[in-house]
Order: sequence, then C-alpha cells, then structure tokens
Amino acid sequence: MIFPAPDPIHLERGVVLRAFTACQAMDWSLVLFSQGIESVLEQTPEGWQLRVADQDFPRAQAILAQYETENRSCPRHASSALIGLGFDRVSLIWAAVVIAFYVGQQQWSIYTELGCMLGSAVLAGEWWRLCTAVWLHADTSHLVLNLTSGVPLLGLTMGAYGSGIGLLTALLAGVLGNAAALAVGGATHRSLGASGMILGALGMLTAHAYWWHRQIEADLRWAGAALAAGVMLFLMVGAGEGSDLIAHAGGWGAGLVLGGILLRCSSVMTLRRPGRLNLVAGLMAACFTVFAWLCAFRCHGG
Repeated sequence: MIFPAPDPIHLERGVVLRAFTACQAMDWSLVLFSQGIESVLEQTPEGWQLRVADQDFPRAQAILAQYETENRSCPRHASSALIGLGFDRVSLIWAAVVIAFYVGQQQWSIYTELGCMLGSAVLAGEWWRLCTAVWLHADTSHLVLNLTSGVPLLGLTMGAYGSGIGLLTALLAGVLGNAAALAVGGATHRSLGASGMILGALGMLTAHAYWWHRQIEADLRWAGAALAAGVMLFLMVGAGEGSDLIAHAGGWGAGLVLGGILLRCSSVMTLRRPGRLNLVAGLMAACFTVFAWLCAFRCHGG
C-alpha cells in the first residue's frame, strides 16, 4: 500500500506530519534524519505523527513525497523489520546478578543444594525451588551459553515491554516452565538454569512481533510469518540435544501467552514507558526472588 504525501498540521511547536501507521512514521523519521532534518516521533490518540520545525517543512514534505513515489514497487521497507524493538541495557544487571549467583555457587555448595529444581522437594512443599533454580547454573559453559542468548533476548524483551514488566514476566515464564517440567517429570525431575526464563523472553518477543504485524500493520501474512519465526527460533535455541525440553517449551509457551495478554490489555507504548508501573514490576521481580531464597535458607535453618 502506498500512502499519499504527508498531511501537515501547523501547531505552536512546529508542523505535524500525520502518518497512517507506526511503521510508516518510523520510516519517515529515518528518511528525514538521513537528509539532515530533525523530527520527533509521537503517538497521539489520533495516531502516529512526526513533528518538524516550520522552516524544515517544505523540504521535508518534498523528500517524503519523493520517497513514497520511489518505493511504489516495494511497499514494505527495510526498517519495518525493526517492529518497534529496542535493546534495554538494564538486562546487563540481570546478567550481573546471574554471575553473582554462580560465583556464590562456586564458593558455597549450599546454594545449589537449596536452590536447584528437585521434583521430590517441590512436591514436599518447597515451592520456592521453582524460582531459585532459575538463578543457578551447572558449570561455566552452561552459564556462558545462557548469558550469550539471555542478554540479547531479555534486552529486546525489556525494550519492547518495559524494563520491569519484561523482567517480571520473563521470570514468571521461567517459573511456569519449571512447573511444567515438574508436572511431566514428577518427583525424579532435577534441573537448574535460566533457560526457561530466557525462552520465556523469546515467547514474549514472538507475541510482540505477531501483535505488531497484526495490529499496527494489519498484515495477517507477516503476522503468521512472525509466529513461525518464533517457533523456529525456539527449536534452534531451546530444543538442543540434552536440553530440558519440557521446561523450555513451558517457558516459551508461558512467555507467548503472558506477552499476548499484556499487549491485549494495554498499548505497547504504555507498557514500555519509564515510570511507576515498570518500577513496581521490577521491584516485584526482585522481591519475589529474594523471598524465594529467604524461604530456602529458612527451611535449611529449621
């Protein structure tokens, strides 16, 4: 679909160029930036728009009109593939915490004994292992593998949903993945690692990609392709030989469902906006983790 030349609206702070979709607004912003014209991307109740200075408007309108004309044969532009994602560096804090737990495991074996996912113990009432196991790793290679995939996937998830909301939801997906493994493996199941949480983040990204193409671009074909891509990535990352397939699948599925619920109940711009909601969600993730470990050590002390 080719859109007409931008419709200008004069306001006090410049001229607003109305776009039909978020993707088109982002494309326009990149085009203007490449030509040395500054613009501000905004979302309003009426839709997406760009704001440019009054003196830049004539040249901006001419550039965008030429851009749309030249791309008639290729309506889907390369920047559309970004689907509104951005990397959140707060994920590096997650990585630091995971590394700290691993260092603790090397110094004190009690961390592994109290925190690993042990089916018989969970069935006996030690529910906190569903959470504590997410923060532990078997060896250095296991840690490095999860950090290599976890930092980018969690970073993108937190960028898409918000720092706190993305972290809390991915953590819950990891817990649910462990619960799924327990349901299948029973008392004999034993595992540890952040893979369920990381696959939960991948599930959330799959939901986001599907939602973006379905709602923002109204493109069912590309929405289906996004879902298929998420499944393929899951098979590549989470279905390797020797992996805890049930926990991984449970984490990915939980992330897909929870991400879909979040996107259905609120706009993506509201979710990822820095503020009280993300702060509260981040604190909830931290408190849940601390409480789980306190329960583990209290049980050991008793």
